[in-house]
Amino acid sequence: MLSALANPHRLRIIATLESGGRNYVSQLARELGISRPLLHLHLQKLEDAGLVTSQLELSPDGKALKFFEAAPFDIELTPAAIAQAAQSLTNNTET
Repeated sequence: MLSALANPHRLRIIATLESGGRNYVSQLARELGISRPLLHLHLQKLEDAGLVTSQLELSPDGKALKFFEAAPFDIELTPAAIAQAAQSLTNNTET
């Protein structure tokens, strides 16, 4: 979960979904100013982490729209939680 939240695009996605409610991919991409392929990549990571949910719906004109919304979550950030998350880090410190 912390890894999914470590990206600024993903933080913006969650903030947009939280403030504006559920939205479909094309509209969300326009609001965020990023491409749909990049948005899909980030949404998949957020969904895998349980931070957003999605639902496929048909529009009145028959188009399939995938709607996303922020999932309720709560993270208690403690030294123990950070120690547990740190176990998944690689030893590569080059950036």
